[in-house]
Amino acid sequence: MARTLVSSGSYLEPEIGFSRAVRIGNTVAVAGTAPIAAGGGTDGVGDVYRQTVRCLEIVEAALAEAGASLNDVIRTRIMLTDVSLWKDAASAHGEVFSAIRPVCTVVEVSGFVDPDWLVELEVDAVIG
Repeated sequence: MARTLVSSGSYLEPEIGFSRAVRIGNTVAVAGTAPIAAGGGTDGVGDVYRQTVRCLEIVEAALAEAGASLNDVIRTRIMLTDVSLWKDAASAHGEVFSAIRPVCTVVEVSGFVDPDWLVELEVDAVIG
């Protein structure tokens, strides 16, 4: 099967050697997606809700480039540096996925590559 690689233009993709998303057949995996602002830097410094919204915007664009949509998402993972702020991330997640209802895991991590990042999202999709 063909392998399609999707880049979001993150400065970390070439350094680490990863793609924002990979599609093989009807399956799309989206890598841990950080709240990188369109012009660089961190979008929503100090604001978990805004950072989650930005992560979801990046995820949606990567899915589209891979030929998928948010409706194809079957699993999400929300990683937070402070799990006590889960409701802020869940609010943004729910705005996008309340009708789609993928399985979702929320975990706390000790940190990310950039200390301004409070959240990252991973997504798996199957194109029906």
